[in-house]
Amino acid sequence: MRVLGIETSCDETGIAIYDDQLGIMAHQLYSQVALHADYGGVVPELASRDHIRKTIPLIEAALAEAGCSRDDIDGVAYTAGPGLMGALLVGATIGRSLAFAWNKPAVAVHHMEGHLLAPMLEERVPAFPFVALLVSGGHTLLVRVDGIGRYQILGESVDDAAGEAFDKTAKLMGLDYPGGPRLARLAELGQPDRFKFPRPMTDRPGLDFSFSGLKTATATTIAAEGNDDQTRADIAHAFQQAVVDTLAIKCKRALQQTGLNRLVVAGGVSANVSLRQQLETLMTGLKGEVFYPRNEYCTDNGAMIAFAGLQRLKAGETEPLAVRARPRWPLDELEAVN
Repeated sequence: MRVLGIETSCDETGIAIYDDQLGIMAHQLYSQVALHADYGGVVPELASRDHIRKTIPLIEAALAEAGCSRDDIDGVAYTAGPGLMGALLVGATIGRSLAFAWNKPAVAVHHMEGHLLAPMLEERVPAFPFVALLVSGGHTLLVRVDGIGRYQILGESVDDAAGEAFDKTAKLMGLDYPGGPRLARLAELGQPDRFKFPRPMTDRPGLDFSFSGLKTATATTIAAEGNDDQTRADIAHAFQQAVVDTLAIKCKRALQQTGLNRLVVAGGVSANVSLRQQLETLMTGLKGEVFYPRNEYCTDNGAMIAFAGLQRLKAGETEPLAVRARPRWPLDELEAVN
């Protein structure tokens, strides 16, 4: 089966074609970073309009890259949520309309299920069951995964997601949008022991996360300590280490609670080098394994949507003609794929 995947949940237009025998045949991605940079964050209306301009040309480019025509496509998968409502409606409307025009089945994909399954695009594939850490600009989740669609939420953020905390803290430090990756690069220049920030909610039982207090502690330190280059780097290092330590502590708890020894890490923040190093060390100590997608599949992309959609299309799922988008969509509401 060969599936066209469409991702338009936020500020990246991702198109891919995935074949269950050949793998990824085409991968097209357009980032709106330059469009939103002047505003210091994503402007939903601008994001939606840009998806309208870019989605069809990228689909045409993907078909050309794969050497395919519409007749070679067996189904269309598109992100239907969660995300920005206007942006979701662009991809969902185009995807469902193309499927109707081409007389192909369509399937609506959960954005976070796409991220969760992204490591399965690699040669080294995790076996079920495993614990997944989904960590991005919009979500921080710990999930027990017993199969596709068989998800148990173990913990989640009660306020800012980890990636959101990175971006907001970077803005406090005067770093340009997108701030998270810039803060991570600045942290590499920081002294390890100058500042110490709290590891939120690690001093109590449970697997939920909170990063708003850490952001406040960092803002207070920025205001008190000045803003020279080395101080900014030291603060960035301390902030990043606090986030990484918090995520690692909660992952260890989740693995011990479930008795599992496989960890999947996905979402935009999973590309963070410091996080990967710490989780590798953690899993080595636990005699377990950790799995990631390659960096280009950590951020939003069409390949993960095509792959997730293919699994559900093969199980017989199809979307009715009505276009539906869900800006909020709990992951554990998905049906299991047998």
